[in-house]
Amino acid sequence: MPLAEDAQCTYLADWTATKLRWALTVDRAERDTLRDLAIGCEDTDVEYKPV
Repeated sequence: MPLAEDAQCTYLADWTATKLRWALTVDRAERDTLRDLAIGCEDTDVEYKPV
């Protein structure tokens, strides 16, 4: 995670988009962590194109 708070939502969106784009798996711990970290990122969209 970036230390700069204003970059964290973008980082999380990019991370999620990469996982979705490449159909990568996510385990329960990662999913839960991503959800917890994404609190407060309601205005951030995850955009990706499937491969």
